[in-house]
Amino acid sequence: MIRDQETLNILLDTISRFVRERLVPAEATVAETDRIPDDVLEDMKQLGLFGICLPEEHGGMGLTMEEEVLLTFEIGHTSPCFRSIFATNNGIGGQGIVIDGTPEQKAFYLPKLASGEIIGSFALTEPDSGSDAASVRTTAIRDGDFYVLNGTKRYITNAPEAGIFTVMARTDPAKKGADGISAFIVEKGTPGLSLGVPDEKMGHKGSHTCDVIFEDCRVPAANLIGGVEGVGFKTAMKVLDKGRINIAAISVGVAERMLEDALRYACERKQFGRPIAEFQLVQAMLADSKAEIYAARSMVIDAARRRDLGLDVGTEASCAKMFASEMCGRVADRAVQIFGGAGYLSEYGIERFYRDVRLFRLFEGTTQIQQLVVARNMIRAHNG
Repeated sequence: MIRDQETLNILLDTISRFVRERLVPAEATVAETDRIPDDVLEDMKQLGLFGICLPEEHGGMGLTMEEEVLLTFEIGHTSPCFRSIFATNNGIGGQGIVIDGTPEQKAFYLPKLASGEIIGSFALTEPDSGSDAASVRTTAIRDGDFYVLNGTKRYITNAPEAGIFTVMARTDPAKKGADGISAFIVEKGTPGLSLGVPDEKMGHKGSHTCDVIFEDCRVPAANLIGGVEGVGFKTAMKVLDKGRINIAAISVGVAERMLEDALRYACERKQFGRPIAEFQLVQAMLADSKAEIYAARSMVIDAARRRDLGLDVGTEASCAKMFASEMCGRVADRAVQIFGGAGYLSEYGIERFYRDVRLFRLFEGTTQIQQLVVARNMIRAHNG
């Protein structure tokens, strides 16, 4: 996108107003029912959220990475589940097709993803393959004009709602590492594809995960992403760099929301005859949170700009994801502390955010995996 600053400002103002007027009021309902209301979901589709960074020629907005993170900051001011439902279309569920898909795959699937007609899902993780993504065991064996998939994927976001799955499977069993992995588009309803029972999670009500099971699932060879075997893991890593910047961005947005709520409470809540915001130890928690959010926000924008320039941002994306997600956890803890006993009660909402943001340090690469990525990249660069 970046057409002009005025256009961008209008978009961000529109999203901010939508968050305040439609999403925040629905937070309690989603937490109680574990589902996003249909009318809210339809409004999100009409607003174009399902295609914010998908190509304009395929019905999306075509936002740059920088614009996308600025929008994500705004979306972060409400429950993370609202972002989760459309983020997979723009991120891990759709970017494999955007980056490496054939022209035919792009023309057929991207308009449906951009409109929200279908929800995309990214199926990489397995029961025995999480952080060690290159150890994928799901197989895809060529049989004429089809590939036959067998295996189980775990913790797959939006799987219960998904219309298509981007599936990583091993097409060359003789190759044990990343080189034998290919990426496939598997449509909902394909014979041999089934879903497990939705997971009961610590948080993120309204955002669903479950196992995705393949039993002699016959997928057309035309659905091999890019039409080339053995490059699926590389596709996945390209997708994850972008995804990690986005997780960093949502961590910043939610941290800003939690700090706003904590500040408001501190200014209203009185003890010893005055607002607790006047107490220096409370001020220290507010100030530390503000400074860390500012640092994380700056990191995210810098990483996004570098990606827009076409630079390799593997290190920066991991740095941003690592710092921002850990920062968000610290802000959540301080916010509950500022609320005191009230922070432990569900009616104030801050405990829900406390549980929700714990996931940010786990998915799309744990903090420890980000540390390994950063350190290994540093060593590789040093050794030339």
